[in-house]
Amino acid sequence: MVYIISEDCLHCGSCADECQIKAIKEEDRNFTIDQDVCVECGACLFVCDVGAIVMEQ
Repeated sequence: MVYIISEDCLHCGSCADECQIKAIKEEDRNFTIDQDVCVECGACLFVCDVGAIVMEQ
């Protein structure tokens, strides 16, 4: 299971703040999840108000 941040992201940063292992980074006002660091705990899913964090298919 791999999480990604979709285009629905509002760039609020709540997911990055919630990520305990700092797998979510901001570059050029876009947030991305570093798949080499992410442990797929799902904590970021619960703080995203718009559901922009989804499982990649």
